[in-house]
Amino acid sequence: MTMRNVMCFGDSNTHGTIALRFPMDIRRFDPATRWPGQMAADLGDNWHMIEEGLPSRTTVHDDPVEGAHKNGVRVLPALLDSHRPLDLVIVMLGTNDLKMRYSAPAMDIAISVEQLLRIIAGSIAGPNLQPPKALLVAPVPIQETGFLGEMFAGGAAKSQALAAYYQAIAARHGAGFLDAGTLTKVDPVDGIHLTSEGHAAIGAAMAAKVREMVG
Repeated sequence: MTMRNVMCFGDSNTHGTIALRFPMDIRRFDPATRWPGQMAADLGDNWHMIEEGLPSRTTVHDDPVEGAHKNGVRVLPALLDSHRPLDLVIVMLGTNDLKMRYSAPAMDIAISVEQLLRIIAGSIAGPNLQPPKALLVAPVPIQETGFLGEMFAGGAAKSQALAAYYQAIAARHGAGFLDAGTLTKVDPVDGIHLTSEGHAAIGAAMAAKVREMVG
């Protein structure tokens, strides 16, 4: 059977970061617990999952605190070329755009995600030099709790509005759509990151959606 290649392009919730208790808390769930690993186990053989999750990754913003390398739109073209041929690219970004430092309303975050879909659609990273399929995932809404609450002040309300915008953008571009906020909630320890149960729920839903889209 043909090997199917899926790239998971996201932030710390794709990386598998465990809810932060203090600055520089770098704990991470093991590969089998992270949602890409859960998805791979569900899909079985002949599926190759490429984990491209970077903590603090944004859609289109250079991070003035953590560095320009956190900007998703800068690195996506190189990743598409590096990992081709790709049958599907899963995009789950937008949470870090909710930080106060970016002052981005929900609509702007959605428009920024749309730029990523345009890059995928304009690439030759899929089979036979065609663009790969894209699955846009609305991230789980955040809570303003823990020591990260100040950094994300005002972000909780905006995060609730993202799913509707993302769904409309996915439809406009012929991409798949999944609302992770309907599957789980964030860990209240820091209000941003997923629990192991959340990873399992998202992994199962992703597997079902990928089967639907790729076969």
